[in-house]
Amino acid sequence: MSYVIIFILLWPFKMLMKPFHQGKGRNLVIQTAKIGDFVNITPLLKHLKKSDVLISKTVLPLAERDSTIENLYLIEDHKKSLISKIRLAFRLLNRYDNVYLLQPNSINAFYAAFCNARHKAFLIAYTRKWYHGIFYQTADVVVLHKKTDFTLESYLKLANPSLTADSYKKHATFPLWIPQERLSALVESEHIKIGISISAGNKAKTIPTAIWIKILDSLKDLPCQFYVFGPENEQKYLDQLLAQKGDSENIISLIGKLKLHEVPHAISLMDMYIASDSGNVYIADAVEVPVVCLAGPCDLREQHPTFSPLILTPQGEGLAPESFIFSAPYSFRHSAEQLFALSDEQLNQIRSFVISKMGQEQNHA
Repeated sequence: MSYVIIFILLWPFKMLMKPFHQGKGRNLVIQTAKIGDFVNITPLLKHLKKSDVLISKTVLPLAERDSTIENLYLIEDHKKSLISKIRLAFRLLNRYDNVYLLQPNSINAFYAAFCNARHKAFLIAYTRKWYHGIFYQTADVVVLHKKTDFTLESYLKLANPSLTADSYKKHATFPLWIPQERLSALVESEHIKIGISISAGNKAKTIPTAIWIKILDSLKDLPCQFYVFGPENEQKYLDQLLAQKGDSENIISLIGKLKLHEVPHAISLMDMYIASDSGNVYIADAVEVPVVCLAGPCDLREQHPTFSPLILTPQGEGLAPESFIFSAPYSFRHSAEQLFALSDEQLNQIRSFVISKMGQEQNHA
């Protein structure tokens, strides 16, 4: 509600500055969520060709290496005080002709509404607050996004209603950023290379160790090499896995060894990726690596991998999705053991998926 008050108080200044707006065709895209959400806005960025973005610092290493992006604003740098918030609002005020609001929370909607752009397209989600109505009054286009809609298409329809998920490919960096030197662990191997994320940014979406052991055991007679991706703070999850797994010769740790901008290329060297609904799944999807995604509490109708996915949903009675893109809680009614439990049939699906990809690799070779 505080942003509505700020908006009303600044309205006279907004109107006073409007005649000085200079039309230079600039685009501003506002999406301040995390890695997976950033990857899913990249088809829109490609469609727009060149844009400035208001994003989270979390995805800065990817955005800095994206040729569709010109200027960057980090939301964290402008939330510290009222003065910093207002300073950014006036910096954006007359700079853009087109504004696209993709994550419609209060602060983002305030910035989008305050702009004197000639064309403004706002996404409206199921989490909208009644007082956001004043912001939406400034929009030229409003796209209603429901829990059953595919976010990637909802984003694209802000720019052109005829666009679909097949109109543009996703990317994590564009073009794919390739390091001059790569880790020796990532050299070519006769094994099928499977990347895994044993944790997720939202720890409630972390696949339990016991489930990982079942997955690895179901593949133990296949020539698989598992590469564990993640930041340093996920080492404890790997330690738990190694302590319970016993035989770990085919598990290679990349924990803490890669910076975020190095991850897309490293994942591109994998033959497959396995994880819950997390950022690396969407990076893998963007670099066209097949993924096995355990949905857990997430409703993957709304946002899911598209290249070559095997999506596994909970099989237990009453395990309806509780986590959505614009409403992602950090605790759920059911335990992670229930949400990520895999039936024998699902384990066989994973095994068959791996074998099919092995066959494709051999045919390609």
